[in-house]
Amino acid sequence: MSDLKKKPLFNPQGDTEVRLRRMIGGNTTNLNDFNNMRYSWVSDWYRQAMNNFWIPEEINLNQDVKDYRRLTEAERTAYDKILSFLVFLDSIQTANLPHIGEYITANEINLCLSIQSFQECVHSQSYSYMLDSICSPTERNDILYQWQTDPHLLRRNTFIGDLYNEFQLKKDAHTLLKVMMANYILEGVYFYSGFMFFYNLARNGKMPGSAQEIRYINRDENTHLWLFRKILLELQKEQPELFNQETIEMLKEMLIEGVNQEIAWGCYVIGDKIPGLTQQLVTDYIRYLGNLRWSGLGYGSLFEDNQQEPAGMEWVGQYSNANMVKTDFFEAKSTAYAKSTALVDDL
Repeated sequence: MSDLKKKPLFNPQGDTEVRLRRMIGGNTTNLNDFNNMRYSWVSDWYRQAMNNFWIPEEINLNQDVKDYRRLTEAERTAYDKILSFLVFLDSIQTANLPHIGEYITANEINLCLSIQSFQECVHSQSYSYMLDSICSPTERNDILYQWQTDPHLLRRNTFIGDLYNEFQLKKDAHTLLKVMMANYILEGVYFYSGFMFFYNLARNGKMPGSAQEIRYINRDENTHLWLFRKILLELQKEQPELFNQETIEMLKEMLIEGVNQEIAWGCYVIGDKIPGLTQQLVTDYIRYLGNLRWSGLGYGSLFEDNQQEPAGMEWVGQYSNANMVKTDFFEAKSTAYAKSTALVDDL
């Protein structure tokens, strides 16, 4: 696989013709021209991402402060560990996305990556706001760093972290493709049992503010998932030689590993002790998502079973749709923005 060269920031000799623009390996001027885009879908994505703007502190967590102390031991343990996991993932995303952008030579894609980086910062802020509201400073710090002390959680983070670190050492197209697939797995599989847990608490009348924070995060993550899916699909068209049978099998194994890790994590942290959720429901739902993600890249199903959304799980989609939620005036601002231009959700 050919080595990649970091693009120059100032490049007067860069290509100005749209037809010459490429996802990687191009000769970009780095000029942000919103009227001439090679990838026309970026315009809708950009508008949707901008319309998703929200501020964590707009959401009232007063009820959550009371509810947190009333959670069962299993619910509180799951709440703490899932937050530790989520805040680490969004933090590492914030750090990693600029490194990917250094080798993306389509300026409109880098606009998207910049917005995603900002949104990952907001997500990390949101998790901190949740913890600062419901916990003492000592409890907060203990939760934030459980990913270092819980071996199961550390293994999960290591899978993605090692893939990101690999690209720091080996700058070629093959390794970049692995990093992009890791992003696709993180955004499209890794978050979902955690999100499911918060929505389940809300439908049981607990921690409504936390669930609302997660709704807004979930909406952003859907656009991030859509972005990396489109990047991978564009690369399939531009550089089909990258997607030989061996590479496709590697990407498939990565996704299977991501699904298996999410299932193992969900069974470990949620198990059968949380009212409304079971290990079997978590397993079926995550395998269903795995099938969606693999078919979304044009490769068919990942698993023979779990082709349809598991029966009785429709509430997950209902809770994750921020536009269906009644909010107060300040929260409704960001919800109303998102209605102006909506991406077709085929994920």
